Amino acid sequence: MKDPRISNLAKILVHYSADVKENEKVMIRGFPLHPTAAPLIAEIYREVLKAGGLPHVSVDIEGVDNILLKEASDHQLQQPNLVEKLVAEEFNVDFRIGCDTNTRSFSNVKPEKWQLYEQGYAEVEKTWWKRESAGEIRFVVSRYPTNAYAQDADMSLDEFSDFFFRSAFADLDDPLSEWKRMQEEQERLTRWLVGKKQVQIKGDGIDLSMSIADRTFVSCHGTANVPDGEIFTSPVEDSVNGVVRYSFPAIRRGVEINGAELTFEDGKVVKARAESNEEHPLKTLEIEGANRLGELGIGTNKQIDIFTKNMLFDEKIGGTIHLALGKGFPEAGGKNQSVIHWDMLCDMRSGGQILVDGELIYDSGEFKI
Repeated sequence: MKDPRISNLAKILVHYSADVKENEKVMIRGFPLHPTAAPLIAEIYREVLKAGGLPHVSVDIEGVDNILLKEASDHQLQQPNLVEKLVAEEFNVDFRIGCDTNTRSFSNVKPEKWQLYEQGYAEVEKTWWKRESAGEIRFVVSRYPTNAYAQDADMSLDEFSDFFFRSAFADLDDPLSEWKRMQEEQERLTRWLVGKKQVQIKGDGIDLSMSIADRTFVSCHGTANVPDGEIFTSPVEDSVNGVVRYSFPAIRRGVEINGAELTFEDGKVVKARAESNEEHPLKTLEIEGANRLGELGIGTNKQIDIFTKNMLFDEKIGGTIHLALGKGFPEAGGKNQSVIHWDMLCDMRSGGQILVDGELIYDSGEFKI
């Protein structure tokens, strides 16, 4: 018997998140495709057809990227993926459905290999963001429950499935009303923040100040990520000062870094340390633009209340903030350029505060405005 939550999720993704239109070229990608995720891929395909779009399917085979990163020559690593290039240049919508069976498969890939790979992707990335900023291409990132995601979250597969569909409101008879409620509340917050100048963040392990002058806060309410729930901006690039010790493990490319701590002076990271796998953040900071903050985000989804080691969920946890190194967001006024955008998470639920232009607007995970 087909799980009705899968059909609900497909309808959310196609008709709400991407709002697929007639004759739009739509890519549906599973990475890597797990057999249990096939029903969701098929339902998305069906809903795109109903919307009059032109659907195409591309799936990754588990292990192939690992072979590339471990066995390819430097020259081979620097060649862009031509499917990615085609999507960036020609398509209107790109659905990316994660369905990993092993979230640590890249743990032993050397950081310098990733650097070469990301250099090869740089031009594709520029094309992508140029078209995205012009409204010519839209993307939606989601997941499908697998044992790997469940194990990372210390849950059974059934428990994680319930958590996932609940976090996306796909378990409701009328999920769109909940997405609309989130949109209205978050847009109220972003309107209040218009014209504000200075942000201070204080709490356990964090004491930071930054300018948001002439920057815009953006509401994320299910149009690019599902699940979703955050508002974000890109701070003024040379304005960040202070120290942050991230509350949760910082995870990138399957590598888990515990106790990551960064010190900023005039926007740049001047000191970095970690309790484990310290080499990884140090190497990452060598990449152009990776030593500045590209994002300040505030999570708002109260259905997501635990750390899952999956940033698609974790950056949305109600009562947390994320401070991302690397690329800024043009739609928020961000100017920092980098092939890196690395979200890292701070828990604010036990006394964390955010002050804007000296006014306390957020305390222990709750907005006060």
